[in-house]
Amino acid sequence: MRQEVNVSADMLTWAIARAGYQLHEFTEKVPKVSEWIEGKKKPTVKQLENFSKKVHLPFGYLFLSEPPTEKLPIPFFRSNGDDIDKVSVNVYDTILLIQQRQDWLRDYFNENGFDRLSFVGKFNQSNTVDEVVEDMRNLLGLTESWASEFKTWEKALSYLVEVIEDSGIITIFNGVVENNTSRPINVDDCRGFVLVDDLVPFMFVNNADGKSAQMFTILHELAHIWTGQSAGFDFRKIQPANDPSEIFCDKIAAEFLVPKNAFNKFWVTSPNIQKASKYFKVSEIVIARRALDTGKISRGDFFDFYEGYKKREFIKKGNRSSGGDFYATARKRLSITFASHINRAVKSDQLLYRDAYKLTSMKGDTFEKFFTKYL
Repeated sequence: MRQEVNVSADMLTWAIARAGYQLHEFTEKVPKVSEWIEGKKKPTVKQLENFSKKVHLPFGYLFLSEPPTEKLPIPFFRSNGDDIDKVSVNVYDTILLIQQRQDWLRDYFNENGFDRLSFVGKFNQSNTVDEVVEDMRNLLGLTESWASEFKTWEKALSYLVEVIEDSGIITIFNGVVENNTSRPINVDDCRGFVLVDDLVPFMFVNNADGKSAQMFTILHELAHIWTGQSAGFDFRKIQPANDPSEIFCDKIAAEFLVPKNAFNKFWVTSPNIQKASKYFKVSEIVIARRALDTGKISRGDFFDFYEGYKKREFIKKGNRSSGGDFYATARKRLSITFASHINRAVKSDQLLYRDAYKLTSMKGDTFEKFFTKYL
């Protein structure tokens, strides 16, 4: 027997819009939804479950009398405007997922007597950029010229992530919601976000973004941790939002990656973006940003370079294999540090497998294989 259910038209149209669809486009693909909205027919439980999956909404929400208020837990800054209170559902769900992981790890750390991190929120805008950068370098064990020890900026980036994780900051790279490749996180919507906490700070970097841009995002997020402010950002064309805290963190990131005095000295004899990129072991796009900041190129020159560089990177990306090892990718999507804490908690009976599956977005054989062979 078909079990039909009542659901309000307002909830259906809200759910469709929340998922980022235009109503007419969605109903063209799923015509029966129009009949539900118009009241001509009622959906079955199974049909409504399938609908909830299509719009990425918990099934129970559809039975509410009115749409719930969904508030972002952190400020989100746009490069072409002020902070906003609405993001795409894929970004929103990812922020909530990382927040859940952070909540669990905070409880786990408190129960097991972990120390708080003294550098979180240690500085504010009354401090100078140089003071913050010096403290960041000291904590991470990096000299001003640390990157020159590596042959390429890509290797320098890998090492940077290692020392960041070693300092107690969980660093996550992902370009989709959990492991769902049908739910990509658009780079223009979100390049990254940071959830600041003096026990378990979490950084999220959009792995769909070019590696060249990721380095600047990472340092910008680090600056947010040192100044104690959670935030998300789109960083369009590697530009900060017009907000004092964003501009301050942007300056910290730039000085950390390419020290102004050293850059000025280098540019006198070699005013060339490609050469500076090789010398400072950062991507060309970071050098171009620094050249803009220090008045060596105009904004027009920077944006021209940015667009050309983005096209070249897109071609390179298109020539690479689209495949990849799921478990190697999972290491970055989870963070090795976070995965290690999950593993210890499960083995010490402080975390049920059921909850571990939820926190890692893996279950069953996949979970076992990852934690026995790839951790």
